[in-house]
Amino acid sequence: MPGDVRNPFDHSSASPVADDVDLIEWYFSQPWSDGLPVVPPTPAKVDEMLCALGGDGALIECRIPPRWGSLTREALAVTMVMAGCRPEYAPIVRAAVLAMCETGFNLNGLQASTHMAAPLLVVNGPVRALTGMNAGCNVFGPGNRTNATIGRAVRLIMLATGGGIPGELDKATLGHPGKYTFCIAENEEASPWAPYHVEKGYAATDSTVFVIASEAPYSVSNHVATDPEGILDSIASTMSGIGHNNALMGGSCTVVIGPEHAQTIARHGWTKHDVRSYLWMYSGNRFDALSFGHRYGKVYNRNLPRWYRREPDSRIPIVETAEDIHLFVAGGTAGRFSAFLPGWGNVTVPVLRALDAAPPRAALCEDGTCRL
Repeated sequence: MPGDVRNPFDHSSASPVADDVDLIEWYFSQPWSDGLPVVPPTPAKVDEMLCALGGDGALIECRIPPRWGSLTREALAVTMVMAGCRPEYAPIVRAAVLAMCETGFNLNGLQASTHMAAPLLVVNGPVRALTGMNAGCNVFGPGNRTNATIGRAVRLIMLATGGGIPGELDKATLGHPGKYTFCIAENEEASPWAPYHVEKGYAATDSTVFVIASEAPYSVSNHVATDPEGILDSIASTMSGIGHNNALMGGSCTVVIGPEHAQTIARHGWTKHDVRSYLWMYSGNRFDALSFGHRYGKVYNRNLPRWYRREPDSRIPIVETAEDIHLFVAGGTAGRFSAFLPGWGNVTVPVLRALDAAPPRAALCEDGTCRL
């Protein structure tokens, strides 16, 4: 590489490399690349993004494990530009990153784990519509810039600032596609229940981001049930595998109920509390199945709570309480599908965080120049 290669987070020039180097190819060659093309972080784009974040590029927002790199506001702005974000996404990305850096989330362990989990972001509140997020058809899939680039920005921060480079500090045996981008919004408009953040005490006019370490979605198909029990039995059955981390070590998980399933359940008067309680009560496994009849010693015993019975026919719930099942309504209004997303286990705690109020961009960026 040329001798004058500069820090990619230094936007004092239009390119972090010599003028005769293909910028896109240079980013591809970096160890922290996610393997996809980036948007060149030109000074104008970075200044606009920095303005949306509130200015003061030298301000350290947080430190990203396991390398514990300092995420300055400038670095955050540059990463968001490279990921393809628009400035109005800035409060969501910032809140998500700060949520992941809370101690209980254990981003240090998640980045270095051999498990496949990745941070799943679920956004609630008015910011969904303001930024054009997809909460409906193909909610976990491609086709929406907001969802895709917010999730990608978070991953690039984990790679570049946190050093979670596959094969180096990231030791995931398999990984999963959510490690490129893993961001959705709750379909509040199609839900018969209060949105997730309102359940947790926020106002409907607040915007929040929920972050949980998660495996990829497990599809739940039920096109025949006309009552809550039938639909929820299908979900509980899917939850009751013996190979995912929740089965082996508790923790938290996510259940995404499709709007058709949700409407059927709600028509019978069932609340979200009823749904969580039913899933907790009727999912789970016999201890004998989880321990393989102790054929391989007692390795699985140590990961379960002390108060669980270790008798062959003892029921071992998927998570310790019904409140550890985090329930959302999302997806298209046509199709009788839902999804179960196992978590990483009892080594992490999900985090819900409100978005900070965005700075008044019209005042800050008048004539295209940030005044902070």
